[in-house]
Amino acid sequence: MKRIKQYKKLFKVEGPINLKELKTTYRGLVKEWHPDKFLDEDKKAAAEIKSTEIIDGYHFLVSIAPETKEANLEAYKKTITEFQVADWHHKSMLLEVTFTDGNTYEYFGVSKILFGKFVNAKSMNNFGKRNIFNSFTYRKSMKASVTA
Repeated sequence: MKRIKQYKKLFKVEGPINLKELKTTYRGLVKEWHPDKFLDEDKKAAAEIKSTEIIDGYHFLVSIAPETKEANLEAYKKTITEFQVADWHHKSMLLEVTFTDGNTYEYFGVSKILFGKFVNAKSMNNFGKRNIFNSFTYRKSMKASVTA
């Protein structure tokens, strides 16, 4: 949640993320903070750090935007219903779940208590579907690798 708030603040996003507005703001910030605009080495170094944060923030916010989630909803539903939980990691309020199809999703705001119930559930998949997968802000953090 902290990262979501940080990036929304950087892009001055209030409420739901609008991809068109986000892209406009992104372009403006990239122009403003492009390292080549600065001659002073210290300012150039600071601009490189800031531009990296802007790029990371943009990609992050795009990944959790309602339009992005809507476009990928069918594939997400297929993953959470047809495939099993293969691996999981919890740190702070972030739960990362990898499914047997190779897709990994991050769920934001999952408490340690809820994580404990998830791990100890008779069926992690059923518990996840009922209490996590459809209830928390999520994003796809890793796509399944395609092997030929």
